[in-house]
Amino acid sequence: MSNRLKNEKSPYLLQHGENPVDWYPWGNEAFRKAADENKPIFLSIGYSTCHWCHVMAHESFEDEKVAALLNKNFVSIKVDKEERPDIDAIYMSVCQAVTGAGGWPLTVIMTPEQKPFFVGTYFPKNSRYGQPGLMEILREAALLWKNQRQDLENSGEMLTDAVRRGHQNRAVSMDKLDKTLLARGCTMYLQQFDWEWGGFGTAPKFPAPHNLLFLMHYGRAENNSAAIRMVEITLEAMAKGGIRDHIGGGFSRYSTDKKWLVPHFEKMLYDNALLLCAYAEAYRLTEKNMYGDVARHTADYMLRELWNGGFYCGQDADSDGVEGKYYVFTPEEIQRVLGEADGKEFCSFYNITAEGNFEGKSIPNRIGKDSDDALDSKEYKAWREKLYDYRLKRTRLHKDDKILLSWNGWAMIALVRAGAILDEPSCIEAAVKTEKFIREKMTDADNRLYLRYREGEAANAGQLDDYAVYTLALLELYEVTFDIGYLEEALFRAGQIRDFFEDNEKGGYYMTAADGETLISRPKETYDGAIPSGNSVMALVLQRLAFLTGKKEWQEAADRQMIFCAGEFYEYPIGYSFALLALSMAIYPHKELVCTVKKEVSKELKQYLKKYPAEGISVLVKTEENCERLSKCAPFTAGYPVPETEARYYICENGACKMPVSFDEIEKYL
Repeated sequence: MSNRLKNEKSPYLLQHGENPVDWYPWGNEAFRKAADENKPIFLSIGYSTCHWCHVMAHESFEDEKVAALLNKNFVSIKVDKEERPDIDAIYMSVCQAVTGAGGWPLTVIMTPEQKPFFVGTYFPKNSRYGQPGLMEILREAALLWKNQRQDLENSGEMLTDAVRRGHQNRAVSMDKLDKTLLARGCTMYLQQFDWEWGGFGTAPKFPAPHNLLFLMHYGRAENNSAAIRMVEITLEAMAKGGIRDHIGGGFSRYSTDKKWLVPHFEKMLYDNALLLCAYAEAYRLTEKNMYGDVARHTADYMLRELWNGGFYCGQDADSDGVEGKYYVFTPEEIQRVLGEADGKEFCSFYNITAEGNFEGKSIPNRIGKDSDDALDSKEYKAWREKLYDYRLKRTRLHKDDKILLSWNGWAMIALVRAGAILDEPSCIEAAVKTEKFIREKMTDADNRLYLRYREGEAANAGQLDDYAVYTLALLELYEVTFDIGYLEEALFRAGQIRDFFEDNEKGGYYMTAADGETLISRPKETYDGAIPSGNSVMALVLQRLAFLTGKKEWQEAADRQMIFCAGEFYEYPIGYSFALLALSMAIYPHKELVCTVKKEVSKELKQYLKKYPAEGISVLVKTEENCERLSKCAPFTAGYPVPETEARYYICENGACKMPVSFDEIEKYL
């Protein structure tokens, strides 16, 4: 492997064995070299658990002939998209504009000034079946650079100008922010819903749990049974399908078929965190034990496999170079581990057959089975544990051991919610420890956030997603622990976001800080793809801060952000489900509860509040110890007296407050 990347901390940059390509990290050294030597830049963007990134690496980047072409004619740069989502966003937008599609690995050839003139995704080493090969592309690009450089530079300039212009935000007035937008979103989901197998659209199917979170909130608020039914069909189908790891817990990235049977076996932290949220909220809404069981199983997976102070990114799909090998079984294997009688029963329960359902072997699943009564029996738990231990010894998965701040924020949010709803204190404790890890390991001397941490090193300036999701996690922690420090920190981080990321002219928030690295454009992402966008998260953060603090500045900021987001999703709301969730929080009745108590809130109240989603109620606790600090965060609480004896509860809704009541009287108001 090239010495230039030996000290890099990103697993995507580190290859197994010797790599003949002279890779450079993104930065001035590479740009200067390209300019000095009059060479274009070859940029490869990918991530460590990406199947086609590995294919292209082994097929081309480890090939001596490809390396010779690259080293002679280009300055080659590798970027991990998870570490630099801003760079990925810029060049992915170019790829989508030019080719109509995108994906990873992302292949870009550009000028030393970072202006792209060629973009694509995976290319085989040599041309095949009409697809150009990387060797041919590199030779042609080198020849054109030598003989028609001005044409390439002109093309790069045109593409760069197009990226900078971007698309114009549609102007939407405040009086258009009403329930009709939410209803239109729900109708679009109904039109795309698979009523047999759940999920939206056809295969491949992605879990998209933020869609389900919106539909649960909307269904509850509107008493819309169809919205709730979409959620339940999807959650039940995924829970029974092969996309769920029935042995070790957690979910794979997506399903390749409509039944959720055969997944792409890669497991990602953010998918599991958001699914944990969805299953926990479904349990809160329906009180069906299956949702609680799946939530616990998912949390167990996250804590057992991915947590080490902070949470790792995820696990690869391949074992020993074979996708899915880690997860599949034959009946003979099961019987060897569990014994013949127990093994046969287990195989029948989990659809493990001699024919198999994936390349001659079986992915455990419960598709077509009605009752799950035996799932939590001691027998089945013991059998799963035996198979889990056997699976670990049989083969191992590569783990992407980067710790990304925004993904850890989602993990904290999920664990706090699940811990409160399911009465699992260990989940909340893990979230508290993760937040401490971020403060101690991923914060610089100026109290700014880093994007990633790996092997003792924090690096890369935090971006909008990092700040926004972390702030939301702090609010979640406050409303479960009532530790005033979390609310203070959330307000501080929200202030940083406003100061460094807000677009004061056109609205919304940029991905990168105003004082960050200058790139060919400053992207502003709004679409809620696999993960909710930073702009959608900010809409929710600002509205929650407005409710908690009562401060005009946060309500005005929330209004600005809602208008901006609505301008983005007005025509196609279902692409922005988390923004819809934020808007629904602003539109539907919301309660604010202030508890005044001499020392700390009662366990009874904490238990009672488990029934209410964060989008429906905001809770502040004023004690003798925190009264001054709380008054700075939420000035309206200054006049609330701290009682000497029994706690008092002040309930407000739609700008009107009730008289203080005792705990015995609280239920009739909530």
